[in-house]
Amino acid sequence: MPKFTYTAMDAKGAEKKGALDADSQNGAITQLRELGLFPTNVVEVGGDKKQAKATKGEEKGSGKRSAAKSAGGKGLGTNINISALWGGSGVKAKVLTIFTRQLATLVDAGLPLLRGLSVLQRQERNPVLKNVIGDLATAVESGSTFSEALFQHPKIFSKLYINMVKAGEVGGVLEVVLNRLSQFMEKAEKIKGKIKAAMFYPMAVLIIAVGILSFLMIKIVPQFEAIFSEMLQGVPLPAFTVFVLGFSRRIKDNALLVVGLLIALIIAVKIIGKTTAGRIVIDRLKLHAPLFGDVIRKATIARFTRTLGTLVASGVPILQALLIVRETSGNRVIANAVSKIHDSVKEGESIVQPLDASGVFPPMVVSMIDVGETTGALPDMLMKIADNYEEEVDNAISAMVSLLEPIMIVFLALIVGSIVIALFLPLIKIITTLGQDASGGS
Repeated sequence: MPKFTYTAMDAKGAEKKGALDADSQNGAITQLRELGLFPTNVVEVGGDKKQAKATKGEEKGSGKRSAAKSAGGKGLGTNINISALWGGSGVKAKVLTIFTRQLATLVDAGLPLLRGLSVLQRQERNPVLKNVIGDLATAVESGSTFSEALFQHPKIFSKLYINMVKAGEVGGVLEVVLNRLSQFMEKAEKIKGKIKAAMFYPMAVLIIAVGILSFLMIKIVPQFEAIFSEMLQGVPLPAFTVFVLGFSRRIKDNALLVVGLLIALIIAVKIIGKTTAGRIVIDRLKLHAPLFGDVIRKATIARFTRTLGTLVASGVPILQALLIVRETSGNRVIANAVSKIHDSVKEGESIVQPLDASGVFPPMVVSMIDVGETTGALPDMLMKIADNYEEEVDNAISAMVSLLEPIMIVFLALIVGSIVIALFLPLIKIITTLGQDASGGS
């Protein structure tokens, strides 16, 4: 019988390592679950090193559903956006949110889970999710728990999703957990949508400004330069006009070089972002960026508190919840802070000290979490913080959009206006010269 080495977490989130005999990799996973352990890595001794679940979310080898990356993302060294928490492999976050809400409604109404899955499979229009729901129903019908069935589809369902469902099953409150999960996903989608909407306007104006500037500099300005050269015949041009004409020549002569440099810059940022140090620098710049930094910081804090609060309220052990929050934080600076919090809690200390020492969380957040931890109402306090910061994100986005609209309009007007002025200064001189010639000729 094959032997497997494993790494797993117990109910308290502590890491356990060992070895066991099993018929297959799935059999080893089942044995670990029966022992109350959550496997993160299962490898056959002397085999081809197939992993049932890699620590950073990688899953290799064969099986009914094999995934290259789990929904937790690509590890802490990369940026995880909010859709990666549960959307992947052709299933958008919005579609999965609707599925979760509908399943919660059916289970809450007293419909058995298997029948609820069958009903949702028949009406689901997304082909990928339809097949996944069928797989879930088959697994549940064959005796697997719902969380075990979800575990077989890590690209669709994140660790957060699976662990909340598992906690709901253990506590006998699956319908409550599904409702919490659907509310969490809906709020996350709402914040993501608002941030995208806020980014759309300035990006659209910026693209238009670059397009207009490129057209004027490459097509229009050179024609005026030829006119000036022919009609002024060596008469010195205004300094501002000379600057604009020189800038136009550089852009026209080096257009491909400029585009190449921009592409190289984007690639360089992507490559740097793959490294741990580079990811930290980029994420730190995001948190301190002008205008957008405040919104990103508040949205990140809202996501952190709501995720942790939802997990703890659903019965997930605090250490395991912190590990999940770390992997789904979306920001390496926040992830490092959560790692320190996890280590502190693992040593039996409070979460407040490392939270305060990180310098990422405002004093009000630290104080509220301190009160929640002291009074035993940490999940409720985390939810209140999340509600408060989501409201602040709304206000910050509204204020930012109101501020950006006139700034971008003025910015575009200054660019176009400056070019027009630079071209009209010589025209005024030409008109004046022609007027003088006409007067002299008469």
